[in-house]
Amino acid sequence: MSPYSTAVPSSAEYRRLLGEVSSSHQVEDGYWDIWGRRHETSAEVCLAILGSLGVASRSEQELRRAIASRERAIWGRLAPQTVVAAEKKPLAIELRLPEGSSTAELALQVTLEDGRQRQWRSKVESCARTGEAEVEGYRYTLRRLEIEDPIPLGYHELEVSLDGGERCKTQLIVCPEKAWLPEPLRENQRRAGLAVSLYGLRSERTWGCGDFTALAALIDWVADQLQGSYIALNPLHAIHNRLPFNTSPYLPNTLFYRNPIYLDMERIPEIQDSRLAQRLLASEKIRDEIAGLNAAELVDYEGVHGLKRRFLKVAFRHFRQRELKQGTARAAQFLAWVEEEGELLERYAVYSALDEHLHRQNPEVWTWADWPAEYREPESEAVGEFAREKRRSVQFHKYVQWLLDEQGRQAQRHALESGMEIGLFHDLPLATDRYGFELWAHRPYYVDGCRVGAPPDDFAPKGQDWSFPPPNTEQHKAGGYRLFAQAIRHSARHGGALRIDHVMRLFRLYWIPDGFDATEGTYVRDNYEELLGVLALESVREKILIVGEDLGTVEPYMRDALRRFGILSYRLLYFERGENGRFRPPHEYPVQALVSSTTHDLPTLAGFWSGRDIELRAGLGLLDEEGSRRWQEGRREDKRKLVEALVHAGLLAGELSEAAAQSDELTGELHNAIAGFLVSTPSLLMTLNQEDLTKEAEQQNLPGTTEEYPNWRRKMRFSLEQLHESKEASDFAAMFRHWLAREQRAIPGGG
Repeated sequence: MSPYSTAVPSSAEYRRLLGEVSSSHQVEDGYWDIWGRRHETSAEVCLAILGSLGVASRSEQELRRAIASRERAIWGRLAPQTVVAAEKKPLAIELRLPEGSSTAELALQVTLEDGRQRQWRSKVESCARTGEAEVEGYRYTLRRLEIEDPIPLGYHELEVSLDGGERCKTQLIVCPEKAWLPEPLRENQRRAGLAVSLYGLRSERTWGCGDFTALAALIDWVADQLQGSYIALNPLHAIHNRLPFNTSPYLPNTLFYRNPIYLDMERIPEIQDSRLAQRLLASEKIRDEIAGLNAAELVDYEGVHGLKRRFLKVAFRHFRQRELKQGTARAAQFLAWVEEEGELLERYAVYSALDEHLHRQNPEVWTWADWPAEYREPESEAVGEFAREKRRSVQFHKYVQWLLDEQGRQAQRHALESGMEIGLFHDLPLATDRYGFELWAHRPYYVDGCRVGAPPDDFAPKGQDWSFPPPNTEQHKAGGYRLFAQAIRHSARHGGALRIDHVMRLFRLYWIPDGFDATEGTYVRDNYEELLGVLALESVREKILIVGEDLGTVEPYMRDALRRFGILSYRLLYFERGENGRFRPPHEYPVQALVSSTTHDLPTLAGFWSGRDIELRAGLGLLDEEGSRRWQEGRREDKRKLVEALVHAGLLAGELSEAAAQSDELTGELHNAIAGFLVSTPSLLMTLNQEDLTKEAEQQNLPGTTEEYPNWRRKMRFSLEQLHESKEASDFAAMFRHWLAREQRAIPGGG
């Protein structure tokens, strides 16, 4: 029973008012599930969601007060807090003016990002009247002011005043019509790449996980052997790197900064120059520790991070004593980078230093929620005092992020120099850890009292509860979408493309109020037109191709909007079905899309064919006997239909079809045919997962598990050295290269 079931008045007037207030806060009144059933949002859920937004709504009186308060906030301001405008259209601003001001004069001033200013004057009566309202006895008119003069792309400030009175400040964001695409893709030249989990790269010289130098070696192999245009990476964002907490790159500590485990210690100049570091590297104890981490079957995040942190401390000491003390060019580069990063880096470094300090003092203190109360507010006096007293520790964490920025930049430059047109393809997670940096540093931008999840579907009949708080839409808009823009910018830094995980977030999210389960939630909308505009702006400015992961419950208007803004769709072989569950033939795939074999959350091709994922789920108790039987029956039917599609596409001989459908092994013929199927689609981008290139049966993540399965810890089947030496790897590469050359997806000049 919900906590609100006995607290909701039943009168028709109360329900009407509740609907009006809910709608004004973008709470949807219901949704359609994947089976075509309509689910009406209950009054209890509306009441709980409004409560989490700080809106009292338990009585008609409270609802009327909420409506009046919202009207005051809207109509009591001359111009909106934030205006998002399209670059090639006249700037239109909706002004809310007191009745009787039609003869007054408006003064406008735009301060551009570069400090230049522009001014305009206009009579109120020349602005089109588009609406009116009466709020608490005062009458207002809504007028539309248009400015024909072009305003450049960017984040500007607009000031409006009426008859020389107090100026109303508005954040003005001017956005392009579409996101950026590389020239070849604009000309419909198709490209392909390989998706890898960077942590899983193996090499004789790594320290237990992949790093930026290992990535450079893989870039060489992909450019040469596969003629690929990019390498798609897992999110590289910082996580806690300590047990027992999650190691998921899709639930990071922050969206703004990266994980130190990806640093190559031996490439850091301070490690190379430090006698102490070189003595440590030469010691048998350290070499044995590195060898043990490399030999481990799975990535040991805690062990890798612990070892690298020890060397980073040595490197920073050397940097401080030599570079900073002597004021070298390298020190100047660091200080300039820190200044450019500004308050965001300062706050993250303070958080990281506090986290390290308090956990060292008490190993039972794991997250900021366990910190002493005076440290839980980033702007508290205690946090300020800590930052002043521990400046060296704070600076250390800035130094680590600078090194990550340095090595990331070098990796992207190496990719472009190798002939790749896109290079590194980064990934932006949907959310962050609710006990991580974001919730400590920017709490007003998140809603307390609800969690994000997904409604019931075939994959999760009881729905999904992802246990992180939803964004506060109004706070983000009031802040000029600053944090959203910074998340895009930092996540895509030193790359040529960015995948937006669960891109439907820009349109709506499924909210589950505290005290309710995942079957009882509903959708809450977001300002998708404005968010897509900001996304396009960041894309054009940074020259980043954008792909939106639009899997799951996607309404037609969502894909229409993505297409309009030039965001590529994300299409998976398993899910692209037509009538009666048939697999779509290659020519039915959309052009403006990235097509792929699978994702980290789904079975690999080899795992799909052998039913390894079903076997794992049954073995872990995630499927009962009946459920396992249904999944196995469904898989046999899916294999039959996929084989049928391969035969119809002329990619698999008909006489092989029956044996292929019955087989539990992904044979060479099947592997070759599926690769050809995906490469031959008209979609602009085609990505092959590393596990599918090398026919690995185990997937990176098994949803619904934590310690039961080694999620996000699996290492690549072949080491980087083996990729160059193995005949099997060479044959895999030759097969893929053949298809790319045949379908003209290879990078220009490839062998």
